[in-house]
Amino acid sequence: MVQGTGSEVGKSVITAGLCRALMRRGFAVRPFKPQNMSNNAAVTSDGGEIGRAQALQARACGVAPSLHMNPVLLKPQTDIGAQLVVQGHVIGNFEACDYTLHKPTLLKPVLESFSLLSDQADIVVVEGAGSPAEINLRDGDIANMGFAEASDTPVILIADIERGGVIANLVGTYEVLSNSERKRVSGFIVNKFRGDKSLFDKGAIEIENRTGWLCLGVVPYFKEAEKLPAEDAVRLQQPARAAAGCVVKIAVPVFSRIANFDDLDPFAAEPGVSVQFVCPGDALPGDADLIVLPGSKSTRCDLELLYKERWDVDIDAHVRRGGWVIGLCGGYQMLGKKIVDLDGVEGPAGTSKGLGYLDVETVITGDKTLIPAEGTTADGNHNISGYEMHMGQTNGPGTSHPMLLALPGEQLDGGSICSLGRIMGCYLHGLFNNDAYRSHLLTQISKQDRGNINFENIVETALDGLAKHLEKHLDIPAIADLASLDINEIV
Repeated sequence: MVQGTGSEVGKSVITAGLCRALMRRGFAVRPFKPQNMSNNAAVTSDGGEIGRAQALQARACGVAPSLHMNPVLLKPQTDIGAQLVVQGHVIGNFEACDYTLHKPTLLKPVLESFSLLSDQADIVVVEGAGSPAEINLRDGDIANMGFAEASDTPVILIADIERGGVIANLVGTYEVLSNSERKRVSGFIVNKFRGDKSLFDKGAIEIENRTGWLCLGVVPYFKEAEKLPAEDAVRLQQPARAAAGCVVKIAVPVFSRIANFDDLDPFAAEPGVSVQFVCPGDALPGDADLIVLPGSKSTRCDLELLYKERWDVDIDAHVRRGGWVIGLCGGYQMLGKKIVDLDGVEGPAGTSKGLGYLDVETVITGDKTLIPAEGTTADGNHNISGYEMHMGQTNGPGTSHPMLLALPGEQLDGGSICSLGRIMGCYLHGLFNNDAYRSHLLTQISKQDRGNINFENIVETALDGLAKHLEKHLDIPAIADLASLDINEIV
């Protein structure tokens, strides 16, 4: 089990890298995260949803994502409340204090899912959440040491040296753990090192002496990890960097409950394309060619934020200048005339006025759509695929002018496109992963012919590079030995 001294220390990436490294050595590997909190999720082949990081880790293992890889998923809807997904399906909405009371009942399905995955694999690489040092949350814990002890799983602790204080983070974690938890930690990894690693030799020895934990490696910063889908919104707070020779500029408002923002990753990988995530307090840039309204876990609340930030004024000016607008999922709902949530499924009950660019209306209901989908663009020229994951249904005259068409026998909400052809929306996550469609769209926007890049190959190359990076800097045989695997068993 890979745990961390805090959030954003690299647990998800290291887990994905270990999965790919072990898979490349011939082992059957599965990823697992008992409890996750994220609005970036993916639909699984067995009809559920899991955190986006576990879907990437499944890919690193060379297997299809399964709802059992992340049996408890919390999707924040307010500052103190979240939608609870158990083994892929929505259980209900809980405030933090209520969830704490409910949490002890979740260990059973967590262990059930872990057992099912264990039966399929030589090794399961488990990712923790946050930090085991949060001992105020230890009672009923299923995310870190509570799970590790219940499943008798050895633990590796990761710390991020880039943040500073790495020795204190590791030794401090040791100090607050119970004796049984300290013994469960077999070793530690220092992540995101820059410079001469030998300068940390004494630091590693000091940590080993103070904790009795073995240093399993010091991992240099791996820039190519930026090409892998991110799960946490921390990346969105970083300043945007203009792409070299920028031809197309894409602006994306950062909603308070933004969801599945990895939909934009394929654009960020394109030469000459700049993707700028715009945080509250800043205007949408006037020189943007395309504005993408992303998904949201609480669409009406984020629509209220959009109006508060006067982003509607920016969008209107953008449209008058001839700019393009695409809404995905919650963003598609916002482009319609109104959004109705009379039962308070995603927040306070009520009705909100939409932006009105598309002649559709959305009614939010408690039923959640979770389906893989395939189809074509409305002109039939480009095949597309992805998945739908949304609450509510969108209907109206605008749907007679769909953005997408389903293949025969497939389920797909076609969305809507305005008569000008520059404003459109749909529910399909992963739409921009389709290389030919993405290239065609960028050509339309820029009025310049573009070559195709293969986005899926970029992700695969990054995963292989990450695995090689970890092979070079970690003691992989020692890590495999924690799971009683002989690294020489399978070549």
